Amino acid sequence: MKLSRVPTAAVAFLMALAVMVTCAHAALPTVPAPEPAAPAVGAGGLLQAGLGMVLVLGLIFLCAWLARRFGLPRLGSSPLLKVLGSAMVGQRERVVVVEVGQTWLVLGVTASQVNALHTLPAQALPEAAAPPSAGIGGARAAELFAQKLRESLGIQPKPGA
Repeated sequence: MKLSRVPTAAVAFLMALAVMVTCAHAALPTVPAPEPAAPAVGAGGLLQAGLGMVLVLGLIFLCAWLARRFGLPRLGSSPLLKVLGSAMVGQRERVVVVEVGQTWLVLGVTASQVNALHTLPAQALPEAAAPPSAGIGGARAAELFAQKLRESLGIQPKPGA
C-alpha cells in the first residue's frame, strides 16, 4: 500500500484540532504552582535506608557463601588444568597437586617461585579416602615431606626448630 496522497480533508481536520488545543490552553488562567515542600528526613526514613542496606549486604554475603559451598567455577579456569588438592607446608609455602591431561604434577609453591617436585601418571581419585596426614604416622610423613620441600626450595630451618 502506497501513501502517495493524503486526503486534504484529514490534513485540514488535524490542523484545525491543533489550533483549537493551542487556543484553549492559552485561554486558561495561569495560577502559579505551589512550591513543593522539602522532604523531611525523619527516623522512619533513616530506619528504612538502614534496613535496606543491611538486606543488600546480607544478600551479598549469602551469594558468596553459596558460591563457596557449591564450588562455582572461577573465572579463567581451564578444563585442561585442574587443581586436585593443596596443603600448607609453611606460612607461605604450599604443595599443590595439579592434573594436566593424563599427568599429575606435584608443585612446590612459594611467594616468589613454583618448582616441580614430582610427576605422576593420572590416577582415579578415591571418593571417601582419608587424607594421608590423618593419624600419627601420617603426621610424621607430612613433617618429613615438609622438611624435604624446604630443602629443595633452599629455605633454611629456623634456629631452635
